[in-house]
Amino acid sequence: MIPKETIQNIIETARVEEVISDFVTLQKRGVNYVARCPFHDEKTPSFVVSPSKGIYKCFGCGKAGNAVNFVMEHEHFSYPEALKYLARKYNIEVQEEEQTPEQTEEENKREILYNIHDFASAYFVDQLFNSQEGKSIALPYFKERDFDTKTIQDFHLGYAPQKRDTFYQYALAHGYKKEYLIESGLVIEKNNSFFDRFAGRVLFPIHSLSGRVIGFGGRIMGNDKKTAKYLNSPETLIYHKSKVLYGMYFAKNEIIKQDRCYLVEGYTDVISLHQTGIKNVVASSGTSLTEGQIRLIQRYTKNITILYDGDPAGIKASFRGIDMILSQGMNVRILLFPEGEDPDSFARSHRSSETLEFLQNNTEDFIQFKTRVLLEESQKDPIKKAALVKDIVQSIAMIPDPVIREVYTKECSVMLEMSEAVLVRELNNILRNKFRKKHQQISYSLPVEEEKAEPQNIVSNLLDREAQERDILRLLFSYPDHELEFEDENTGDKRTSKTITVPLQEFILSNLWKYSITFENPEYQKILEMLLASYEKGEKIDPQYYINLPDEKINSIIINLILNKYEISSNWKELGNIIVIREEDNLKKAAEQAILALGEKIIKKEIEEKKQALKEANEEEVEPLLKDLMESEKKWRFMCQKLGRILSP
Repeated sequence: MIPKETIQNIIETARVEEVISDFVTLQKRGVNYVARCPFHDEKTPSFVVSPSKGIYKCFGCGKAGNAVNFVMEHEHFSYPEALKYLARKYNIEVQEEEQTPEQTEEENKREILYNIHDFASAYFVDQLFNSQEGKSIALPYFKERDFDTKTIQDFHLGYAPQKRDTFYQYALAHGYKKEYLIESGLVIEKNNSFFDRFAGRVLFPIHSLSGRVIGFGGRIMGNDKKTAKYLNSPETLIYHKSKVLYGMYFAKNEIIKQDRCYLVEGYTDVISLHQTGIKNVVASSGTSLTEGQIRLIQRYTKNITILYDGDPAGIKASFRGIDMILSQGMNVRILLFPEGEDPDSFARSHRSSETLEFLQNNTEDFIQFKTRVLLEESQKDPIKKAALVKDIVQSIAMIPDPVIREVYTKECSVMLEMSEAVLVRELNNILRNKFRKKHQQISYSLPVEEEKAEPQNIVSNLLDREAQERDILRLLFSYPDHELEFEDENTGDKRTSKTITVPLQEFILSNLWKYSITFENPEYQKILEMLLASYEKGEKIDPQYYINLPDEKINSIIINLILNKYEISSNWKELGNIIVIREEDNLKKAAEQAILALGEKIIKKEIEEKKQALKEANEEEVEPLLKDLMESEKKWRFMCQKLGRILSP
């Protein structure tokens, strides 16, 4: 286990905005940063990072946490793995305490797979450069593709020997267990025999966003038609191909810088373009584009250019995937290479400046490109043209921005030589059907039990009570160091009265303690008990302590309490004719109101219970119960007056 002192050092050193910016493009907004959330699909930024509080929160999907939580969630790391990642980032030495074998296996399963892949990558690189087989078979292949030594080393390209179990035996000899080798996908078990998956192939390591090897793509040497030309790692705990793009680790910073991503098909396309200086390029590795891959690109840019080698069948097959990109609100352009050329061959046969110039000057907007391609195919056949019109409008309907939809509709009406009104009608039909289907799905997804709601007054009371509990915790964690001013009631003479200051946390907790108030929400009650225990010891509330507890529920609750989506700009203070009232300017009233509001809900519930008891009481019990009820109603009315409202129970 990692010692507590080391954990604290990591947490205190890691800056949440620095950690998250390794994976997501952050934009400064006031004292915070905003971005499109990496955990769900969204068009406008709702992901907020607060450097001062050391936390992040998405106001769309609700994900929240600190730097450690983010790495755990984003990279699918365990808590120790996330701490080790941050320790490596900030050069903090981690000396782990001794663990039991069971704990080691449970916590480090993913780490073992990462280690196996790192080990395998180093082995394959060594085989490429230092084995006779690698130097005579594999290295010439890379050299024929004009990859220089630096590029080969940068991308950690390698070679797996032809003998079917060479790597397996080598890994066993270095202490790796066969069950983990099989689980990694690098070794295949068949009829109690073990074989290297990538034997006889040159290898392209696939990296995570943090740069760790998570899988491989292998190309066979030779032209054996019975064997697959390319072979990828299978799905594992650390490799999910639908969420990975080859080269993204090397490209992400350049994508941010250029605000554009080039998407190609193969590994060699990425490497050749990268070698020419075009580094904002990634590959789908021959698979159909997935929503996860689209969202991965969207983290860094809204602009994507897809590079094609000119094969019409392949281009048409990709239209559905491009529609998916449009639906994410991204700007899609297409570039066709000359006949017989692909990104790899073009980059190798042209100077870097020529390749860059070609990419900059020959792209075409996707909607216009698709319209042109399908028009050429229809060859003035009315039936085919009618079908292509529907196909084009279907793509336009994918675009979420209505202004952009209208622009494309106008342009396509000219290209198709068709009335704009006809296209608009077809577009509206598609949009109406999409809307109808969406809302039908929502209504059908509601469970039957939802219709059996409790009486409205009970439900409202419970919800309101939880809101008041949440508000009290919000004040405690948002303003732990704030002092409240009160008149000293012990002076006895108002003319000589003095003011005393009381910490907000002491004022709230002492009142909760005095009246033995508990919270109905079990998670809120758990936090309250921890706060009261600290209060008894005379300790101050430190929000960072609670945020960094390993209890994810507590982390999330507290972050949701203290992080606001919108912050009042400091510029408002400079406008003398505009008065901006902020909560912190009148915290005394806010604290008093929060306690009173919770007390009002508690007493109101007591009144409802006493009324019910009165209905069921016998003759002897009526009088004392009625007296008790009247006393509670009196307290309730007093609280309502203090809160500025008068209601009947």
